[in-house]
Amino acid sequence: MKYLIIGILFIATNLFAQSDQKSEKILNQMSAEIKSMSSFYIEFTMNVKNSATGEDSNQKGEGFVKGNKYYASLGQNILISNAVKNWTVVKEEKVVYQSDVDLDDDEGMNPKKLMTIWEDGFKNKYDKETQINGKKVHQISLYPTNPNEVNYHTIMLYVATDNNELQKAIMKTKDGSTMTYSIDVFEKNKSVPDSKFVYNPQNNPGYQIIRD
Repeated sequence: MKYLIIGILFIATNLFAQSDQKSEKILNQMSAEIKSMSSFYIEFTMNVKNSATGEDSNQKGEGFVKGNKYYASLGQNILISNAVKNWTVVKEEKVVYQSDVDLDDDEGMNPKKLMTIWEDGFKNKYDKETQINGKKVHQISLYPTNPNEVNYHTIMLYVATDNNELQKAIMKTKDGSTMTYSIDVFEKNKSVPDSKFVYNPQNNPGYQIIRD
C-alpha cells in the first residue's frame, strides 16, 4: 500500500528553508493549482526497479479525489475514504480493513496534503530543464530535511514548462529501489458521485470486513 500512497501523492505556503527561488516558485504554483480544483482524476504507471534483487515490475493505477475524499487502486489493492471512514480492500486476502479518519493525525492520508507533500519537510533544488517524450520539463529534486525518519533519500519531479503540470516523479529509496511514476491521464474538476468514496460490500461478495 505504501507504493499506492506515494503514487497518488506525486501527481499534482511555506516552502522550505534552504530551497532555491526558481524551484520554490514552480512548486508554489503547483500547490495553488491542486488546491483550487474541486476534484481530479489520475491514471499512472508505476515502475519499480532494484538491481540488487532483480526486480523490474510495472503496475497501472488510478485515483479519484474530491476534497478530502478519495478512491485509489493499484494492482490488487484499493483505498477508499469519505473523509469519515477509511476502507482498505486487499483482494488477495479477500479482506476489507475499515477505520475511522483521524483528523488530528499528521501522518494521515489527506490526498491534497499528499499532493502538496513538498510544502513541509523537504529542501528543494532546481536541477535543469530537460525533455520527456519531446516535452520540455523542469527537473526538481526534493531532499527530506529529516532523512533518518524516512526510507528514501531523493524525490525527483518533472514538471511541464508550458502548464506546470507534473509529468513524472521518481523516488530513490535507501534499499536501492527506484520507483518511477509516469502520469498517463490527469483530468481536472472531473465529475464524480459521492458514492464512489464509500465502500459497497456488494462489489466484493464474501469479503471479510475487519473494523478497528
